[in-house]
Amino acid sequence: MGVGNMSKLNVLYEDNHVIVVEKPVNVLSQADSTKDIDMLTLVKEYIKEKYHKPGNVYLGLVHRLDRPVGGIMVFARTSKAASRLSEQVRTNKIEKVYLAIVKGILKEKEGTFKDKIKKIENGNSIIAEDGKEAILNYQVLSEKEGLSLVKVKLITGRHHQIRVQFSSRGYPLCGDQRYGDEDKTQIALYAYELSFYHPTTKEKLTFTLLPKGNWWTEFTLSKYV
Repeated sequence: MGVGNMSKLNVLYEDNHVIVVEKPVNVLSQADSTKDIDMLTLVKEYIKEKYHKPGNVYLGLVHRLDRPVGGIMVFARTSKAASRLSEQVRTNKIEKVYLAIVKGILKEKEGTFKDKIKKIENGNSIIAEDGKEAILNYQVLSEKEGLSLVKVKLITGRHHQIRVQFSSRGYPLCGDQRYGDEDKTQIALYAYELSFYHPTTKEKLTFTLLPKGNWWTEFTLSKYV
């Protein structure tokens, strides 16, 4: 997706301080050694092209989504907005809610998972006593043929947290090639709701977006969220 394809960027909201966009599945949040296209570069190109900005465009990365996971991201357009939004991340004022489809039927239809998670050398994360505290709240929205549609609210933002916490309890995410079965489908995890306080107006902003295709066609999402 080069500059000429900027119209394909799904922008949910933008002003002089922040820009909220949809990250497509399998696109990096920020550049890595693969040199594959990433959201930070895409959004910078979009701003540069739309506002005819010469030279470097400032864009602050506030949070990340795993490469295979799609959903809503907010970027900061000024350094002041970046520091204020980063502070909200640290103090859990940014609320991130995900939809996931897991294999299995959970006994408890809502609850909290608390673990300690540690990132290991191969890039995976594991439950470990010397890990960092990982907390999420979940609610089962629907069940069908051995699958559960689950709404997940992250309290902490650990590496691969949702994937590890569900799979360690015997409920791997559909399409999770790291922590689940060896199926080669797209992972059924989507960052569908994001709330934060605007860095200058202090107004609380909430954005929602439903995933499409793949595993998501198993459930009529609009009935539940």
